[in-house]
Amino acid sequence: MLGFGKNKKNHLLSLLPEVRGKYLCNEPLSKHTWFGVGGPAEIMYYPEDNDDLSWFLKAKPYNLPICIIGGGSNLLVRDGGIPGVVIKLDSKFYKKWQINENEITCGTGIRNVQLKKIMTENNIGGLEFLTSIPGHLGGAVKTNAGCFGKELKDVLIKATVVNGNGEVLEIPAKDLSLSYRNSLFPDDWIITSLTLKIIPQPAEETLKIINEQKNYRLRTQPHNVKTAGSTFKNPEGLKAWELIQKSGCAEMQINGAKVSEKHCNFLVNTGNATAQDIETLGENIIAKVKSATSITLEWEVKRMGINK
Repeated sequence: MLGFGKNKKNHLLSLLPEVRGKYLCNEPLSKHTWFGVGGPAEIMYYPEDNDDLSWFLKAKPYNLPICIIGGGSNLLVRDGGIPGVVIKLDSKFYKKWQINENEITCGTGIRNVQLKKIMTENNIGGLEFLTSIPGHLGGAVKTNAGCFGKELKDVLIKATVVNGNGEVLEIPAKDLSLSYRNSLFPDDWIITSLTLKIIPQPAEETLKIINEQKNYRLRTQPHNVKTAGSTFKNPEGLKAWELIQKSGCAEMQINGAKVSEKHCNFLVNTGNATAQDIETLGENIIAKVKSATSITLEWEVKRMGINK
C-alpha cells in the first residue's frame, strides 16, 4: 500500500497519467465531508469530463487504490486518510442537466438541493423528496437514498457509468438491483449521470411539497451541525432510533462526538471530535443495542480510509 510520506507522495504523482483535470496532493478530506473530520487524500483527482476520466482509468498504474466521493454528506473518513487516488466529480461537465419530455438527465456532481431551482424554473415535479436529502446525486443512487415514501429507484430510468477499464456504459435501472439503502454497483463503477422520471407540475405546487418536507425535517432532525444524517439503517419492520433510545444510548458521548438530542439516530461532531471518536461511539451503540435487543444495527454512514 502506498504511504503518505513526502517522497512516496511525489513518487505516486509521477506515476499518474497526464490529465486535463487536476491533481491535488494530501488534500484534507475534512473539507469535503459533513462531519468535518478525517485525514487527507494522498492524491485528489478532479476529472474534466468523462473522456478525461476514461483516459485516467485506462492509463493509471495497475492496482492503484481508487475511491470516489460525492458531497460527503453520508461519509466518515478515518483519521489516517485515504491512500491512493480519491476521485471527485466537481467540474462543470458533471453539473450539467437536460430535460427531454418526461425525463431529466443530470450529472452526478449536481447537489440534490439544486433540483429545487431546476424543477421550479421548468414547471416540473416528481423529485421533491431528493431536494431534502443532503449530498450529491451520485451518492443518492449508490445508497438508493429515500424519504417521505419515495426512493431513488422509484424515479431512476438509467445511469451512465465509467467502469474500471475506462469504458462508458449506460445501465438501465432494472439492472442495478436497487433495494433499501443499497445497490449492487460494482466497486469500480463511477456513476457520472442519471436519467430520472419527472412530471409536468406548476412551480407553486412543487414549492409547496418541498417546503412541507423541509419544515418536517427542521422539526424532527438536527440542522446547522456537523452530522452525516441517519447513522444506522432501519432493521426490517423496526426503527433504528427507537432501538437506540430503548437501549439507553440516547445520551452517549465520546469526547466531541455525541448522539443528537433531537434525533438519536444522528451522531454529531460538536466541534472537536475525531473520526475515531465518531466511529467508536457508533460501534458502542451497536454493541449496546445488540446486548439489549439481540438486534445488530448496520451502519448507513459509509466509512472509509485508514486509522491514524
